[in-house]
Amino acid sequence: MSRFEYRGGVLHAEDVSLTALADKVGTPFYCYSADMLRTAYTDFAGAFAGLDVMVCYAVKANSNQAVIAQFAALGAGADVVSEGELRRALAAGVPPAKIVFSGVGKTRAEMEMALRADCGQFNIESEPELAALSEVAATIGKTATIVLRVNPDVDADTHHKISTGRAGDKFGIELDRIREVYAAASEMPGLKPSGLAVHIGSQLTRLDPFRNAFERIAALVRDLRADGLHVDRLDLGGGLGIVYRDEIPPVPTDYAEIVRDVFGDMNVALTFEPGRRLTGEAGILVTRVIYVKESGGRKFAVVDAAMNDLIRPTLYEAWHDIDPVAQPADDAARTPVDIVGPVCETGDVFAVQRDMPPLAAGDLLAVRSAGAYGAVMSSTYNSRLLIPETMVNGAQDAVIRPRTDYDTLIGQDVVPGWVTAQ
Repeated sequence: MSRFEYRGGVLHAEDVSLTALADKVGTPFYCYSADMLRTAYTDFAGAFAGLDVMVCYAVKANSNQAVIAQFAALGAGADVVSEGELRRALAAGVPPAKIVFSGVGKTRAEMEMALRADCGQFNIESEPELAALSEVAATIGKTATIVLRVNPDVDADTHHKISTGRAGDKFGIELDRIREVYAAASEMPGLKPSGLAVHIGSQLTRLDPFRNAFERIAALVRDLRADGLHVDRLDLGGGLGIVYRDEIPPVPTDYAEIVRDVFGDMNVALTFEPGRRLTGEAGILVTRVIYVKESGGRKFAVVDAAMNDLIRPTLYEAWHDIDPVAQPADDAARTPVDIVGPVCETGDVFAVQRDMPPLAAGDLLAVRSAGAYGAVMSSTYNSRLLIPETMVNGAQDAVIRPRTDYDTLIGQDVVPGWVTAQ
């Protein structure tokens, strides 16, 4: 259930007025509901009651340490794909043993750092990576617990840019290579092969692609065990979708039922890596209308947020529901409006011909389901400042990442002496 609701004609985040929060921190800004984060986690984790399960939050969805720490306090681990994410997870209090290091391009320096930090699991994406990790681990006298990520050649039926389990995608090792690679890994120094991993994509709204992939993994486990190889854990990734528009995503209990059906008698520990599912609907982007203009027979609302703050509509042609913070009248006339940002790109668009109530300069808008792949993908394009992230907890609110300032932004550049000497 959403905790972003109208009260007394004003949209609230839990018990906090978004109008008041906008006056306090300025616009644009992100706002996350702590209650929705907690509920999303407990609903997901609770669906697997009775199974040997570890839930590792996929940090790439939203890497703010307050978000990671909220999940860690509930018992979550972390799925990371870079040294930076690993350091964030550790700083937020995630135990090293509960950290899974995924990603197709781990460097040797990242491997060494993760090994010295006693990272719990490495998800291996290729044979060259396997050889590199073996060399690094043996050199520093460490043993890496590994699982091999399988590319099962399953179409997740999601956006092509976030589908990761098809033949030809850059992720994982081909299904028909796994038995040979697993056997080879068992003989390599510094490695402890323990199982398999699979992740076929993000924002899945159907369960049959999961079952298809899981059944291929289960068959592979039986083959590996028949080969005399040790398999005691499976990493089943994430991917459960959320509501952006009118989707009806699967509920965790139905997803868990497939897991029980396919793997319930296999005597394996299971790891899951939900990201968007835990944070997506728990966050919004609040922005203020700067101007309303008409051009070429279209009406435009120019807002102070831009594609550098939330790139999903530009990158994926993604839909986000957008609501006025001041509740419109039930009978308010709605007209098509393009909601656009100030960045000098035609693609800087949040919504095209969206039916909206009357808008005027100064009005606040809330962009829904912006808690995943929002702030974490932001940039300073057009020398725009990174915007604040806030979190509410009941009637409490906190800035969990402050707005940057221009001195910091510009001060990152270094002008060589030969430039000014000319």
